[in-house]
Amino acid sequence: MDSGTIGQALRQASFLLLKAPAAAIDQCSEILKVAPDYSDAILLRARALRTLGELDEADATIVSLIALHGTKAPALRERALLSIARGNYSEASWDLEAAVGERVNDAGSWSLYADVLGALGDVDGSAKARRTSLLVAPRDEECLEAALALSEDRLSDAEQILRLRLRDFPTEAATIRMMAELATRIDRFQDAEKLLRRALEIAPDFRGARELLARNLQRENRPVEALAEADVLLAAEPDDPSIQMLKASLLVRIGDQEAARSVYEDILAKYPRQAKTWMSYGHVLKTLGHQKEGIAAYRRAIEEEVTLGEVWWSLANLKTFRFAPGDIATMEVALPNSKNDDDRLHLHFALGKACEDAGDYGAAFDHWKNGNAIRRKALPYDANDIQAEVVASQRFFTPTVLNGVNGHPASDPIFILGMPRSGSTLVEQILSSHSQVEGTMELPDMMEIAGRLTTRAKKEGVPYPDIIATLTDAQLQALGAEYIERTRVHRKLGRRFFIDKMPNNWAHIGLIRTILPNAHIIDTRRHPIGCCLSMWKQHFARGQAFSYDLVDLARYYSDYVSLTGHFDQALPGLVHRIIYERMVSDSEAEVRKLLGFLDLPFEPACLSFWENDRAVRTASSEQVRQPIFSDAVDHWRHFEPWLGDLVTELEPVLDTYPTA
Repeated sequence: MDSGTIGQALRQASFLLLKAPAAAIDQCSEILKVAPDYSDAILLRARALRTLGELDEADATIVSLIALHGTKAPALRERALLSIARGNYSEASWDLEAAVGERVNDAGSWSLYADVLGALGDVDGSAKARRTSLLVAPRDEECLEAALALSEDRLSDAEQILRLRLRDFPTEAATIRMMAELATRIDRFQDAEKLLRRALEIAPDFRGARELLARNLQRENRPVEALAEADVLLAAEPDDPSIQMLKASLLVRIGDQEAARSVYEDILAKYPRQAKTWMSYGHVLKTLGHQKEGIAAYRRAIEEEVTLGEVWWSLANLKTFRFAPGDIATMEVALPNSKNDDDRLHLHFALGKACEDAGDYGAAFDHWKNGNAIRRKALPYDANDIQAEVVASQRFFTPTVLNGVNGHPASDPIFILGMPRSGSTLVEQILSSHSQVEGTMELPDMMEIAGRLTTRAKKEGVPYPDIIATLTDAQLQALGAEYIERTRVHRKLGRRFFIDKMPNNWAHIGLIRTILPNAHIIDTRRHPIGCCLSMWKQHFARGQAFSYDLVDLARYYSDYVSLTGHFDQALPGLVHRIIYERMVSDSEAEVRKLLGFLDLPFEPACLSFWENDRAVRTASSEQVRQPIFSDAVDHWRHFEPWLGDLVTELEPVLDTYPTA
């Protein structure tokens, strides 16, 4: 074997060590026939023997290694592992002290040393060794190799390195954290959480593990728990801007906009040149209804980074804002100089709004077309998947199923669902102006419960929603209770009802009925062409992958009408429908019908909803802070020359609108 072949053979032997240590020994023996003094092969052979429990032979192998190459750190560490296996912690401590003295950046030896000192009762020494292990891990050769594999997305290589390392150093917190990062990369968040909590149990001050835990909890929509971890981090380092930003975003998630505002102001006082922080600050001010101050924050973000497309779109997304000619000229210059597709698509959407306001509808349509094309290319979406889900729900949720439910008895949730841009924010603002109703936001919790059931269905080989039939009444009630508990953090006013305005919940009407049979469901509906065009003009931050292609939009709208129509027939009265055009033309009559559906008395405040100063996060936040206007009803007709494909695809629902 040449040196390259020997190295490859040794690597193969190391891969065998975890699952086939006997084969690893054989491979090392072949290497040592060619290179008898090859220290790495001798060491690997000793590790494999120890794995098989052949401690005496492993010890003899280490003795031979030391005879050949002296008491080098790897040999000392392996001899310490053999002593630990025999329960001889004193001898292990001597070898580990020598090992870390020779190779100070050996994080694994420091971790073992911490374990051994702890077993010997040296609490302070153990804690010091543990801190050192964390401190030197970024310079440990094997840790660096694993980190490089993670950074290059070579996840299988990283996993192999980390698993081998954890076999010998099961309490090395830095390696446990990297394994958690690996689990995060492949969306195994439960595994990642267990690993991170284990790392923090071993090393409570390990900021890297706690930060990853906080961010994973944020991804899992567990903002209260994530906020607790962020507060622990900030207690130790109050001025860490990345954790302050994390905390602010979590406060926004739970609806505490004022607290988020305070955090952003603190960050900007120290770091005033951060464009994205100014933009986030503008979002909070807008949500709180401080439009003038929000616009000023957006303007400051533009001063810092003129090509930041999202801030231009944030101004356009105020809906009532109008760009000046100088703004349009600046955006047109910024567009070809933008740094990435994300900036470009946001600039296209913003310029579309600017051209629309100026009456140049053809130019507006072209900008939206370009922006949507960029976004659509980056998002995997197949309209056939949604259609299949609708068909499955229509088949499963029969009148018998819908009438035979025994879920959680709570009656306080009001689900406002349907299409985005259908007037749902208007209905939410009207209802939240009532003394017994609290508006919250678009809550993801029902969709997450549905997603979990879908995952379980796939594992069990049962289609969704058929998996619901396998659940007991107690399990259905537990899911309802989970939803109530998860959403409790958003309820600040203690009112009788609260609103969940997630539009996509139309796909889960059957699940809502099953686990919360006393909940109220309101479907807001707008003219198909006007609604679809309004969605196509709107760049959504997340969750609406169907909205970037007019044909996809039409199919999605048709599927929504089909499924809600099914529930109208299967259980009449389950869903109360609001037709946007009727709400605009005769608000009082529609509001009285809506309140009657909820068994609520009429209150005049519901007709002067624009006086409600509650925080509103959706795209219609500024529109619902003024009286109802009818301009939007037929606005889509300005774009009729370019809507042929949309109209053709929508023909079945156009013929029957507004009925399902």
